[in-house]
Amino acid sequence: MNSEFFEALDLLEKEKGIPKDYMLEKVEAALISAYKRDKNGNSNVRVAIDEGKKTVRLFQQLEVVEKVEDDVLQISLDDAHAINKRLKLGDICEVEVKTKNLRRLAALTAKQVIVQGIREAERANIVREYESKREEIVTATVVKVDEVSGNVVLDTGTSNATLLLAEQIPGETFSVGDRVKVFITEVNRETHGHIVTLSRKHPGLVKRMFELEIPEIADGTVLVKAVAREAGSRTKIAVYSRDENVDAIGACIGNRGARIGAIIDELRGEKIDIVEYSEDPETFIRDALSPARVLSVTLDGERSAKVLVEPDQLTLAIGKAGQNARLAARLTGYKIDIKA
Repeated sequence: MNSEFFEALDLLEKEKGIPKDYMLEKVEAALISAYKRDKNGNSNVRVAIDEGKKTVRLFQQLEVVEKVEDDVLQISLDDAHAINKRLKLGDICEVEVKTKNLRRLAALTAKQVIVQGIREAERANIVREYESKREEIVTATVVKVDEVSGNVVLDTGTSNATLLLAEQIPGETFSVGDRVKVFITEVNRETHGHIVTLSRKHPGLVKRMFELEIPEIADGTVLVKAVAREAGSRTKIAVYSRDENVDAIGACIGNRGARIGAIIDELRGEKIDIVEYSEDPETFIRDALSPARVLSVTLDGERSAKVLVEPDQLTLAIGKAGQNARLAARLTGYKIDIKA
């Protein structure tokens, strides 16, 4: 424990933003713990750190007694007077510990605390970086594919993070070097576990992609009002134009489908139905059930609606395995009962 140790703390404070006082407290606590552990927990000690002199000293604290029964915790009055004449029975006598073992212990403890401090600071910086990108899209590079678990390790530009199999679009595959867009859903501030949760299944991925690809959404002319998604299969997205001269659906599709095509390609061919949002629930439910043609929509109680279609439209309205009706219900927030 010498000037190099204090210089290291100065460097940590400057480069990593870890306060020196915080690190010194950590060193003090760790040194006390390590020394007590070395003495089987049967020792009372105090650490004295002097930044000016760049010293770290450790004192064993002994109770002054008439008859010593435990020489790790006690000291006789005569021995105490050899150190300090003012001490009396019941006082605490401090004896500086000076051994080679202590120097090794102190150096090892300081090193461990500094390494841990660096890890904590780096994690805190990464957490802050991800917090600023929460519920946003980042473009990442595949650095590893685990053939056993199916998980994929990505370089997000902030750190390496894992895209779990459960958060991948069903059926998609990855190769090292692939560039892929992921949605940051959660950021973990705890000291253990994954720092960030990435997803390609979350509906937020589709919403953010529309914001990135469609200038009219980016500038606020067209709003994304709702998204319902079954990743890898189909998404319904409701959009609304704040400018009567701008067609919300046309803006999203783009010239010859160029804009929507780019999004579909990123989503590995996932089908996307773009629906015009309406404040009128009946109109909104009717449009949400497209491509089926709806004869009538009748609101039936709170957040519930009955829908009538021609017999030849029933299968289309319900969709394969009920998907069309299910997504329409999620998009509108209404329970939908379809009859022919």
